[in-house]
Amino acid sequence: MNQHYKFINSPLPYAYDAMEPYIDEKTMRLHHDRHLQAYIDNLNNILCKYPAFQNWTLEQLILNVPSLPKDIQTAVKNNAGGVFNHRFYFSNLANPSSPHPEGALCEAIEREFGSYKAFQNCFKEAALSVFGSGYAWLVVNAAGKLCITTTGNQDTPLPLGMLPILSIDVWEHAYYLKHYNLRADYIDDWFHVVNWDQACKNYRDCFRMMY
Repeated sequence: MNQHYKFINSPLPYAYDAMEPYIDEKTMRLHHDRHLQAYIDNLNNILCKYPAFQNWTLEQLILNVPSLPKDIQTAVKNNAGGVFNHRFYFSNLANPSSPHPEGALCEAIEREFGSYKAFQNCFKEAALSVFGSGYAWLVVNAAGKLCITTTGNQDTPLPLGMLPILSIDVWEHAYYLKHYNLRADYIDDWFHVVNWDQACKNYRDCFRMMY
């Protein structure tokens, strides 16, 4: 997966229908091939006029928006965020998947939330609380603790000093074809296809980056 200009839309690491019956094939095709592609195209179109920033990674672009020319700051923030958020969301899906995390991540969830079920309830509540479009995230904060946060539109947790472990996209395009306006049903189905193996790896990687 390339990390700097010229960005490309890598194929999904699974078939479009791999998340059935929880996420439908048509949604996966539209979400990856059109929505993510649009963010990639927009970001490339912006950067093609600014060669000084073409060797910056996606994360560098997101973390250094204030250092960019003012006329492209908002567009880079939105589109780089759209690329990062979608790539991260798709990478954390699997079917079949483990019913819950294991190892260090499981221990951290139980320590911070009391139980896996309590975490599920808190995460669902956060995802439902997003007004309009955005994401709910499980992250490691600057103190090294797990917490749940939300972001609007295509904002990411990175500028807040948070490292993502898991995310759910609650833009309507992520679920409307199957679940219509029933976001709660989509969240319940999403829990069936969480790639906990990848989330556990993300958790381990966070501490390698922090220390």
